[in-house]
Amino acid sequence: MAERSFKSEVKKLTAGAGEVFTGEGILAVTKALLQSGVAYVGGYQGSPISHLMDVFADANDLLESLGVHFEASASEATAAAMLAASVNYPLRGAVAWKSVVGTNVASDALSNVASGGVTGGALVIVGEDYGEGSSIMQERTHAFAMKSQMWLLDPRPNLPSIVAAVEQGFQLSEASNTPVMLQLRVRSCHMTGSFVAKDNVRPPMTVGDAAANPVRDTNRIVLPPANFLHEVEKIERRWPAGIAHVRDNKLNEWFGAHDGEDAIGIIVQGGLYNNLNRAMELIGLADAYGDSRLPIYCLNVVYPLIPEEVAAFCQGKRAVLIIEEGQPEFIEHELNTLVRRAGLDTCVVGKDMLPRSGEYTADVIRKGLAQFLGAHAPALAPQLAPADPLPAPVAAEIPGRPAGFCTGCPERPIFAAMKLVERELGPTHVSADIGCHLFSILPPFDLGNTTMGYGLGSAGASAFKPREGELGVKGGAKRSIAIMGDGGFWHNGLTSGIGNAVFNKDDTVTLIIDNGYSAATGGQDILSSRADNANRATKNPITKAVRGVGAKWVRETQNTYDIAGMRDMLHDALTTPEKGPKVIVAQSECMLNKQRREKKQTSARLKAGERVVRERFGVDSDTCTGDHSCIRLSGCPSLTIKPNPDPLRQDPVAHVENSCVGCGLCGEVSHAAVLCPSFYRAHIVTNPTRFERIKARISGAIIARWLAGAERQRAARAF
Repeated sequence: MAERSFKSEVKKLTAGAGEVFTGEGILAVTKALLQSGVAYVGGYQGSPISHLMDVFADANDLLESLGVHFEASASEATAAAMLAASVNYPLRGAVAWKSVVGTNVASDALSNVASGGVTGGALVIVGEDYGEGSSIMQERTHAFAMKSQMWLLDPRPNLPSIVAAVEQGFQLSEASNTPVMLQLRVRSCHMTGSFVAKDNVRPPMTVGDAAANPVRDTNRIVLPPANFLHEVEKIERRWPAGIAHVRDNKLNEWFGAHDGEDAIGIIVQGGLYNNLNRAMELIGLADAYGDSRLPIYCLNVVYPLIPEEVAAFCQGKRAVLIIEEGQPEFIEHELNTLVRRAGLDTCVVGKDMLPRSGEYTADVIRKGLAQFLGAHAPALAPQLAPADPLPAPVAAEIPGRPAGFCTGCPERPIFAAMKLVERELGPTHVSADIGCHLFSILPPFDLGNTTMGYGLGSAGASAFKPREGELGVKGGAKRSIAIMGDGGFWHNGLTSGIGNAVFNKDDTVTLIIDNGYSAATGGQDILSSRADNANRATKNPITKAVRGVGAKWVRETQNTYDIAGMRDMLHDALTTPEKGPKVIVAQSECMLNKQRREKKQTSARLKAGERVVRERFGVDSDTCTGDHSCIRLSGCPSLTIKPNPDPLRQDPVAHVENSCVGCGLCGEVSHAAVLCPSFYRAHIVTNPTRFERIKARISGAIIARWLAGAERQRAARAF
């Protein structure tokens, strides 16, 4: 159950020629693919293109009606390997994933398809997850495009440009027999706009047609001697063909006055054009509609650069500012080379006036542009405030907001249990993994030593072998613990983690957290999901797969909120004399997905006037001692503190806010950790029966009388 349904929005994808299509960027990309006659699509979810995969899934019936095959790929490598369909056949195909981590996973297949080349258009849509909103290491797709000679598009952030980039990407790929990468930033994916639609096009050849008429060309297979010729072909034929197509079809754009005002200009990545225009608007050099006083060369194709266009733009200019986000400054380096080869003396300015790292927001660009103007066109330079002389990444201006588990998350009690075991056995090396469970590295749990990649938690622990000694004794032998989510398990962890541990007889503990979905990427179904899915095969147990590759010591719990049980299971895994990998599958449904499902059901029942019972937990302020151990072992956003109602006690008491979903973790923590008995569970009944209303009135009267007596006693003590 994905976090967002596009069932209603995908109806717009049937729009015909001349109709105005309005929607998000990801819907526009899907419409552009259908208008381009795509034959197959696939990919793996991940920000900022997770919802693109959800759109594909929700539009499955439409895709099938057009003869388009959709594959929900097991990983980015699986998706990239689909592009093999475009190698020998005139099939247009598109795959999508989060970059750069997704591109790293897909690199084997991408290198092969880039070497052999393609016949049909092959488009790789990457969510360029760079900047302050990113959840990954700060790297860029640009480096991979350069390494493997794949052309890289970076369209201006508006729907007509994005749609045109998809269509032109296929044309460029076919003209140069080269796969093309299209990078979309998070704003491009989720911005809303309009464009004039075209008719959807059924692919001239479907994947079924290709399968029925196989074609074989050994020159396209990466094997000696063909692979040596591929490099020559890339440089001598595909590269010139790609440059010619970009130049002749004017994929890059020129804006502003080109009469050489003060003999300066700006070169900008297409994806940063909107930010640049806003920055120029702020200093009075452009209006909101893009009418610029300065000449701008907008690179919708950032690789390869077009030597003739660069030379024409720089001709007669003293200096140009290149606005290139991230580092290394690949474009700046190449611009310097092209300018010198053209015999020009134009000064190329970039990272010496803009930050070397960090997201280029409008304010960052404004400051850098002001410095550039001050140095090369003083008459146009705005006056900066004394306290604002240098450009700086926006991160310095936004207070930090650490990521954390959601209210009621079933993963939090697992780490509370790990902390309890740590009290007894001492700390151990914890190999973390990608997913929601990675939040355990932050307070209050402070668990996790490393994280090496999606599904690589177990592999990351494989180097740690317990020394000889007595297990379960502080200072004695220690088994490392590996964390892995169900999404990571099916993505990469089954073979590289569990299979590797079985084969090498690793003596480690792997904790597989099964919350029923690929939850961190938006709640998509996976093999082990317990949800019914009409188009996919679900309900395949992780324990069955683990035992299938040879794991012997396997345990499972279907209630992670049972902290005492989780604690004992972990303790057993860390201390058992049995050698070999130990695997614990801890299963409880993702609370966000559970709430999305149950809230709809509850709302329907309330509208129908049916009786609804909701559990809530609370803290008895009179019983709470104020030591807050429950908070330190829980970290639930609903569990906080409030002033002590007792005037003789100054320590604040624990308090459960209304956002509580009744998971019971706080009470379980208190019980398992032998803390205070101040937690209570309450049942909130909506549309109660007549008997329940009478019972509530009687209980309320009795409690009110007791409270009045307690207040009198408290007042007497205070006096």
